[in-house]
Amino acid sequence: MIPLGSRKAVSVFYWFMKRIIVGPILGLLFRPWVKGMDNVPLDGPAVLVSNHLSFSDSIFLPIAVPRPVIFLAKSEYFTGKGIKGKLTAMFFRLSNQLPMDRSGGAASSSSLSAGEAVLNNGGILGIYPEGTRSPDGRLYRGKTGVAKLVLATGVPVIPVAMIGTDKVQPIGRRIPNIRRIGIIVGEPLDFSRYEGLAEDRFVQRSVTDEIMYELMRLSGQEYVDVYASSVKEKLAAAKSSEKKAHGKSASAAPTATEQDTNQKSLRSRLTSIKLPVWLSRKR
Repeated sequence: MIPLGSRKAVSVFYWFMKRIIVGPILGLLFRPWVKGMDNVPLDGPAVLVSNHLSFSDSIFLPIAVPRPVIFLAKSEYFTGKGIKGKLTAMFFRLSNQLPMDRSGGAASSSSLSAGEAVLNNGGILGIYPEGTRSPDGRLYRGKTGVAKLVLATGVPVIPVAMIGTDKVQPIGRRIPNIRRIGIIVGEPLDFSRYEGLAEDRFVQRSVTDEIMYELMRLSGQEYVDVYASSVKEKLAAAKSSEKKAHGKSASAAPTATEQDTNQKSLRSRLTSIKLPVWLSRKR
């Protein structure tokens, strides 16, 4: 968490950048269109869950939302070495972002605890359920960390679809393309029917799948029922092998012919869930 003595500096920097510097410039250049912003509560805790197409998602979304949004960003942004690494870490901290350790286990649990503290203080927390940017513009399987947070705190979930940010700043591109982007905010999702079942893995997966289905519906993206991180690892391995062999590399991402299978898999899990009798009574 950010030390108490630093929160005032974070707040001043955040609002200065949002209202005076970055916000007006981005509004002029990229002319973002927004639908459904009235679905974001004026006060009280909430979790904003979004698809993740580009690094710029974490800039466009908090600027569009009237209230301050605290994002869980990958911990690598906070641990860089040298002057560049330290400046990057300072920028992310001053921009209302918290480090999220994605390695799993106790480290990830500690990061989620920091997010839970934000919600307990009545704030808005931003999370990308995919855990990383999409490698190809498709929507990938969600990780259950967001479900654990939501079930533990009982706060509403606000689904958000970022549109076109992958065209503005694709992975690997530093200077963005100037083109219009969109933001669609869906109606709040309520999972209070699962009260008391925060530790149930079946429930955690069900909640996560329901969130991903809503993101798929809002964004219009093709859904792929595998983790984006595993696809990236396979792509990196294929690229490395290609470099060594100077030959052909096989695509690690699922083929286009699997589109229907992937989307039906998600729908199937949402529509054919048969809860035990004791669990059904919790609905």
